[in-house]
Amino acid sequence: MLNSLLSRKTTSLDGDIERIEEQLNGVILGKSNEIKLALCCLIAGGHLLIEDYPGLGKTTLAQALAKTLGLDSSRIQFTSDMLPADVIGISVYDTATQKFAFHKGPVFKSVVLADEINRASPKAQSALLEAMAERSVSVDGCSYPLPEPFFVIATQNPHDQSGTFPLPESQLDRFMMTLSLGYPNRQSEIALLKGLDRRQIIRDLTAVVPNSWVVQMQSLAEAVHVSNDLAEYIVDIITASRSLDWACEGLSPRGGLSLLRSAKAWAALDRRDVVIPEDVQNVMPAVTGHRLIHNPDPSERANCAKKLIQSISLG
Repeated sequence: MLNSLLSRKTTSLDGDIERIEEQLNGVILGKSNEIKLALCCLIAGGHLLIEDYPGLGKTTLAQALAKTLGLDSSRIQFTSDMLPADVIGISVYDTATQKFAFHKGPVFKSVVLADEINRASPKAQSALLEAMAERSVSVDGCSYPLPEPFFVIATQNPHDQSGTFPLPESQLDRFMMTLSLGYPNRQSEIALLKGLDRRQIIRDLTAVVPNSWVVQMQSLAEAVHVSNDLAEYIVDIITASRSLDWACEGLSPRGGLSLLRSAKAWAALDRRDVVIPEDVQNVMPAVTGHRLIHNPDPSERANCAKKLIQSISLG
């Protein structure tokens, strides 16, 4: 149990996770695995890209996650005429002080929803790069730290839709995970049609944990033990990915680190203090899919992860 890693006097850790997942599953119906992966990405300290057609709940998931965890959030609607200053902020001359004062942009929140990121030009897309990688923003020679935790959830529409600018590989690699919610199953869709409006549900959501919970869970996940055998297993996966005929390119060291951190976060969510191979396999499609192939089809990415796992052995 994780009690050996973090002492909780007032609240049961198991109860926290159950309440979070219960509330999120009540908003996004029939997508429990995708919800757990999104939560896992946040705890692992990464950033999430959700790829899907409009109207499938991408924005709703981001808003529900922020409200459930009690985190400050902002939403940036990316458009073709957007400028980098619309994301990071701008320096404005103050006549009273006769100095330039920096006015922070919407990126200075714990959860930033970059909605339809591929509708903006590459210049505007790149405004998030430093923030995602360095957890800070530089303007006019000054560096401004971003809040902790800092989590970017970007959504993008399929590339075959009009008015989109595909994300370059360098920016795709900044996202620890990519997910696709897909259509709900029949039972979930009936419940969706008969239930309350999602916008009303989002407005009524309240935080089920204090906003310090994420930082505590991130420290907890970082402390999860990784054996030498498990580390070698991940290295075997990385090495095998670099010699696959069907992959566009192999996993980079950053990809390997993302796989490890995600597996540790998955283990923490399962209330374990050690990573097992199944943790790696559970997060692999979301972590490796967008790095191995450029096909956004989630089933194709899942198949790639399975084929990669099958190409190596534990022994």
